[in-house]
Amino acid sequence: MSSKKHPNVIVFFTDQQRWDTCGAHGNPLGLTPNFDRMADEGTHIEASITCQPVCGPARSCLQTGLYATQTGCWRNEVPLDKDLTTIAQLYTQAGYNTGYIGKWHLGSKRDIVPVEERGGYDYWLAANLLEFCSDAYNCNLWNNGNEKIHLPGYRVDAMTDAAIRYIDDAKKQDKPFFLFTSYLEPHHQNHIDDYPPPDGYREQYTGKWMPPDLQQLGGSSGQHLGGYLGMIKRLDEALGRIRDALKSLQIDQDTIILYTADHGCHFKTRNSEYKRSLHESSVRVPTAFCGPGFDGGGRRKEVTSLLDLVPTLLDASGIEPTDEMIGRSLMPILRGESKDWEQEVFIQISESQVGRALRTCRWKYGIVAPDGDGWNDVSSDNYLETYLYDLHSDPYELQNLIGYASHREVADHLQNRILKLMERAGESRPAIENHPITRPESQRVVCPAEIGQ
Repeated sequence: MSSKKHPNVIVFFTDQQRWDTCGAHGNPLGLTPNFDRMADEGTHIEASITCQPVCGPARSCLQTGLYATQTGCWRNEVPLDKDLTTIAQLYTQAGYNTGYIGKWHLGSKRDIVPVEERGGYDYWLAANLLEFCSDAYNCNLWNNGNEKIHLPGYRVDAMTDAAIRYIDDAKKQDKPFFLFTSYLEPHHQNHIDDYPPPDGYREQYTGKWMPPDLQQLGGSSGQHLGGYLGMIKRLDEALGRIRDALKSLQIDQDTIILYTADHGCHFKTRNSEYKRSLHESSVRVPTAFCGPGFDGGGRRKEVTSLLDLVPTLLDASGIEPTDEMIGRSLMPILRGESKDWEQEVFIQISESQVGRALRTCRWKYGIVAPDGDGWNDVSSDNYLETYLYDLHSDPYELQNLIGYASHREVADHLQNRILKLMERAGESRPAIENHPITRPESQRVVCPAEIGQ
């Protein structure tokens, strides 16, 4: 490894990508050989969970290390508070050049993002709502001077070309760089409500594989899954191109890469669109690190929040996270300095509902405000138990156990835990109404040791 004080850092950020689209999670289609190799050689986060399954809120969390209710961006169409400290500002203060390419979704306009709304990034080639001002073969971004730049090629390739140009230029500087590359894919193209892959890619994957939740629940997957998977194939090829560029420039050993996504996709099975639910299909995403501090880290079983990725990156870069950040750095675990890790992730849900969820190694527990308006209400004083899933026996969450008498102790335990997490996130302690027992008898038995898993 190089003796450079600070490594370069690249965030390879996808939009709406389910965890099970990757070979590292058992997908049989060979979609992601580059991600799989990165996960195998580096550090693979087995259970990576977003803290907010909506585009803008999740992005505000990753830029600040705070919950969406703390950033104020608890739903879409809320610009990021200019007074918040961002990850870009922390890297700048540490002597980095910083760059942002792609979708922002934290500004006040549809296309351009005024300088004061860019989170402190030095280099800028982005659009606020990329899905509304570009198309699969019509990629338009705006530069530092807010000039419209048309990038030729399929959108993933066009943005990857721009990222490689940035890396090549940044390598010639005296300072390390932090590059956040935010792809739109595999998010749907809004104006056609479709998932447009490169020409010829949809046909390769249509009808070839379907995860169990979509097999049983249907939704729009019959129409959309082939295109969605084709988009992911091209994203993986882009990851390979960026790693090839780093190797060609002889900075691959000096560069950390984080691959992750803002949320997943349930294909209109859990509500009337694609996300905004507590289910694994919405909240579990592929995540892996490689580079200094992460190579050889293995397959990690720590249940990890999107919020944990921020202090982890900063720690690996030799930068102190702010005291306000709630997430936990994985670096003490990877360095062998600690084994302590609370196996829980707190999830806030907006727009479709006012909801909250707790995800542990084994259990998923969800509450919803019965009178909450997901667009207008940040939180609620009253919630109703709505979901309980056993992820060991039911990883695709096809059997809701919340009304089972056999699982009442599990629900009670998780209810106490979620109340503490809500207060830790700055929320007032609400009342949670127990779900009525609808299944007094069941073949299911929960052992005492399983309750806290």
